[in-house]
Amino acid sequence: MKDNPAIPGLAQPVAALTLPVQLAEQAADAVRELLAEAAAANTTRSYTSALRYWAGWHAARYGIELRLPVPEAVVLQFVVDHVVRRNADGELAWELPPAVDQALVAAGLKAKPGPWTLSTVRHRVAVLSTAHRLKQVTNPCEQPAIRTVLSRAARAAVKRGERPRKKTAITLAELEAMLRTCDDSLEGLRDRALLCFGFASGGRRRSEIAAADLRDLRRLSDTGYIYRLEHSKTQQAGVSASSTPDKPVLDRAALALKDWLEASGITEGAIFRRLWKQRLGPALSPAAVGEIVQRRARLAGLEGDFGGHSLRSGFVTEASRQGVALPAIMQLTEHRAVASVIGYFQTGGAAANPAARLLEGSLP
Repeated sequence: MKDNPAIPGLAQPVAALTLPVQLAEQAADAVRELLAEAAAANTTRSYTSALRYWAGWHAARYGIELRLPVPEAVVLQFVVDHVVRRNADGELAWELPPAVDQALVAAGLKAKPGPWTLSTVRHRVAVLSTAHRLKQVTNPCEQPAIRTVLSRAARAAVKRGERPRKKTAITLAELEAMLRTCDDSLEGLRDRALLCFGFASGGRRRSEIAAADLRDLRRLSDTGYIYRLEHSKTQQAGVSASSTPDKPVLDRAALALKDWLEASGITEGAIFRRLWKQRLGPALSPAAVGEIVQRRARLAGLEGDFGGHSLRSGFVTEASRQGVALPAIMQLTEHRAVASVIGYFQTGGAAANPAARLLEGSLP
């Protein structure tokens, strides 16, 4: 990349890099102001990690502490440091100096050397942007130059054949295979109930499954429950008028949930819990929910990149296959934007699109 006088030069990097503990202390006040009291734990961790990285990168890059407002040129440098591009020689390149890269890895702020995915860079810039807005200071992240660079980076990535990585959808066929791996042990009953609950109630996120509490579960009859989803990602952002927190858990899903609750003896607190030698432990973490999904997929012999989000993706994909109306899908998933729901329609759902069969019956 050619020298740009608007971008500050490297100022004794690495030596000024503070320890992760110190970075956490520097970011603590910003995190408390940045996040509302009701913010999800996952959001808190994500924002804390992003702010710690900004502090560490800035210290390593310029040798001084990060302060708001951040100059636009610094944000631009952050982007080109972490986003890969094809240079004039046709080679992939990025601007983060190797010494700074290695120092960030050594400090535990970066998992491995090298560039990031564009989605990671966008997330880090979005966190910094939110911090500026809440501080009511000039926001460099909203400047045209930053938006343009990120937009062009996305186009370039598509031209290189890069696509966003998505978890493999767990549609009905995959779910049935996974349920067959669940026996009548306490673990089997829990996993069966968890999979059915996560899928049937609208493709719940792994954080929502982990946070499910018995106080929010109401028995309808012998055939179902209503689960009141009080704390979702959508609700944190503000629920739309068409949204309802009541999510049905019916038929087979209700039976699986009933069997688990009776066998476990749970009468209050978290619905889905860790098991220690057939004894109940505390609530599952979101990561543990994802691990259960992955384990059951392996036991079922399924091929693909499965995770906690596979239930959500699979619910939307299966609903589209079966011709469920989009508003009905969105009422359960709590998606606010149609584009977000369409993004979950994976290849399996594309073939079932009735618009793809317009030529049927029209040829002689």
